[in-house]
Amino acid sequence: MSDTNKKLLTTGITGTVVAALCCFTPVLVILFGAIGLSAWLGWINCVLFPALGIFVLLTIYAVYQRSRQSEASTD
Repeated sequence: MSDTNKKLLTTGITGTVVAALCCFTPVLVILFGAIGLSAWLGWINCVLFPALGIFVLLTIYAVYQRSRQSEASTD
């Protein structure tokens, strides 16, 4: 697996996990409330859901590239 593909896969998986944690658990709500930025929570879903989608697509793309690369190396 190439170094670029490995970075893409790592970035995609890490971003997906972080965005999913922030979307489906109250991690950001507690953090923002603790530091006094709870007024920003009104727009948080407008940012997190698209970010989650982008990171999931990035992960799918990296896995696709990895499978194409391994398929090409076996030929």
